[in-house]
Amino acid sequence: MITNMKLNAVEAKRLKEGEIRGLGINIALDEVKVEGGEVAIKFTYTADYQEGVGTLIMKGELEAKEESKLAKEIEEKWKKEKKLPDGFAELVLNNVNYACGANGTLVVRAVNLSPPMIPPRIEVAKKQ
Repeated sequence: MITNMKLNAVEAKRLKEGEIRGLGINIALDEVKVEGGEVAIKFTYTADYQEGVGTLIMKGELEAKEESKLAKEIEEKWKKEKKLPDGFAELVLNNVNYACGANGTLVVRAVNLSPPMIPPRIEVAKKQ
């Protein structure tokens, strides 16, 4: 269960005038720490306004409290593969996406960029 999320850094840049031809969203998990049932995740959210029009970069931290079995699974998968278990990854990515999309709307207005539209719910694809 996610218990807290905070943004530590926000940067919006309008690099040139012109029509925005697309928006690329990337969420990178930079660091995962597990202590007991407490999970701390540092992330970077990037919105790239295509054709080089602008960027939005937000860095933050997310905290979760999980049962010890899941916390151990999170820690092991991160150490081995730099990935999170699928169900937990969906929860984390959707929370980061929503929070950064909502807050990013206010930030990009100052530099005359359109809001980073919040895409549909993220689902982690299962390998077949």
